[in-house]
Amino acid sequence: MSERFYLYDDMEETRTRFVSFMGEHQRFDLAIVTSARYYGKQLVLDVQSNRFAIIGADDLEEPGYLEHAYNLSAEEAEELRSFLHEIV
Repeated sequence: MSERFYLYDDMEETRTRFVSFMGEHQRFDLAIVTSARYYGKQLVLDVQSNRFAIIGADDLEEPGYLEHAYNLSAEEAEELRSFLHEIV
């Protein structure tokens, strides 16, 4: 077996917030991970859909970003966007 080539292998302290809320169209179960790794952005995991994205305030303004990342309709994405504006 050849030697494994690592691009990086770092460990750091993180803070994780688990939140669940019911929107008009869908329930969201999220794990929101904050670390220094993503330059002020947060890793937002949707536990129910097994999808995640690295999100900052600029990403929330990007048309279609949440829809694509989480496979959501426009209405569902707007509910998630509204919540994320409060915490990002």
